[in-house]
Amino acid sequence: MSPGESQEPPTDSTPKTNWLPLVALAIAQFVMVLDQSAMNVSISALVADFDTTVTTIQAVITLYCLVMAMFMLTGGKIGDIIGRRKTFVIGLVIYACGSAMTALAPSVAILTLGWSVLEGLGAALVLPAMVALIAGNFEGASRKAAYAVIGGVAGAGIAVGPILGGWATTEYSWRIIFAGEVLLVALILVMTPKVADAVRTGPAPRLDIVGTVLSATGLGLVVLGVLQSSTWGWVKPTDDSPVTPFGFSLTVFVIGFGAVLLWGFKAWQARRESGGRDPLVHLALLKIAPLRSGLVGLFSQNLILMGVFFTIPLYLQLVIGLDALDTGLRMLPVSITMFLASAAGSRLSRRFPIRSIVRAGLATSMVAAVLLLATIEPELDNSSFALSMAVLGVGMGLIASQLGNVVQSSVDASGRGEAGGLQFTGQQLGSSLGVALLGAIVLSGLTTAFVSNISSDERISSAVSEQVGVAVGSGIDFVSADQIGAAAQEAGLDEPTTEALVEGYESAQLQALKTGLLAAAFLALLSLAFTRDLPHEVQKQKPAPDETAAGNV
Repeated sequence: MSPGESQEPPTDSTPKTNWLPLVALAIAQFVMVLDQSAMNVSISALVADFDTTVTTIQAVITLYCLVMAMFMLTGGKIGDIIGRRKTFVIGLVIYACGSAMTALAPSVAILTLGWSVLEGLGAALVLPAMVALIAGNFEGASRKAAYAVIGGVAGAGIAVGPILGGWATTEYSWRIIFAGEVLLVALILVMTPKVADAVRTGPAPRLDIVGTVLSATGLGLVVLGVLQSSTWGWVKPTDDSPVTPFGFSLTVFVIGFGAVLLWGFKAWQARRESGGRDPLVHLALLKIAPLRSGLVGLFSQNLILMGVFFTIPLYLQLVIGLDALDTGLRMLPVSITMFLASAAGSRLSRRFPIRSIVRAGLATSMVAAVLLLATIEPELDNSSFALSMAVLGVGMGLIASQLGNVVQSSVDASGRGEAGGLQFTGQQLGSSLGVALLGAIVLSGLTTAFVSNISSDERISSAVSEQVGVAVGSGIDFVSADQIGAAAQEAGLDEPTTEALVEGYESAQLQALKTGLLAAAFLALLSLAFTRDLPHEVQKQKPAPDETAAGNV
């Protein structure tokens, strides 16, 4: 037996790769992206189940993305300290506890704790560890293939999420998604012993507690200010602003204080480095121009995509009246074309500069937002809407196919862990701000347009117009027009006045949604200004660093 074995290496010197660890890591990636894409089509169901408002669900979705953004750098550092596999397991357990709590949530408070907080913290531990574990379990071509599979699974999760979420919500309950996640996490944990830990080189770093608090609090306050702007007002305070310092809205001061804390975080990181202590992140990485442009591009991509993904279901469900499954089906074109464009991106980069591809993606996304704006009408034009969503997917896919690799290839192997942490942070910060910002624009626009419509309608008396103006002056929630009609009838208004109010609200809905999509188009245009430092020469075909594909996750 021994002699026979000694003759095998010359005939086949390539060792066989055990792909079982990749199965576990791929399932983990699928779970991490599933509910983020699935729950956007379930907004109306969540509002009805918890007897709450769209604004509240907007806050829950925003907080989920924000918690990940706040603690992604810390999660990556914890993996460096205690080991990536242990961090991966701890993150999965926290995530599963959050999913179970969410599936059983009797109130919005428990939903927020389970989904936004626990799942967000779990994901912040799992995602950086997952990227490192791939590098620790595979080498050479196998490692590149593993990263490609993980990227494909992430795309598949985005594509499947709206359909799966729509089906579960329509046929059973949105809670099934979270119950299923618990089972998937249990399966991953059973397979985890087959996943080898990633070897750490050098001594374990120390966790920067002060840096964690400063960065997390700073980011949280900035997003909170944007999120509450539709309730507190941007500059001029509304009646709902808790305090009005110097006569201004609290929004300005919350965002400003968050910015000050982020400046303090920067100064603290510099102080730790100068003192020879481990920072939470080496901010010198941000001086690398291509990496900085890549991060801004990923931030912009997620801001636009998640903002649109929050806005469009409001139109399809609360204006058109579709259920969650039909909403998922209408949104499917963006997922399919995004997946296809992402897959084609590596081939395009062999013929065109990365900067040109990203600029084409942003320009395409801007055109798609304008096309979507034109489809926001009282009756849904299925073909035009599907085309617009497909164009959006192409633009998003072109961007996603390039920027991850730009970030990872801008640093050497020693800096890829922190670069990956910055990448995940930028993506999730973009997602949270996308929901907060475009949601705030839509809700603010709804209030403004509704008040304007009823004040100029001759069928509505000045007394009723004044009463409605006072009632909605501090903000109005995005609800169906039928609810407005029912509320008017309960208030004892006559039929002509009720009809006028409903018509004014329907018109305000469309105007507000168009304003949100116009803002998305403007953001895509603005993002073009930050692409100057992206690689602008066609990349020569040469062996890429093994870890380069990590950026596609």
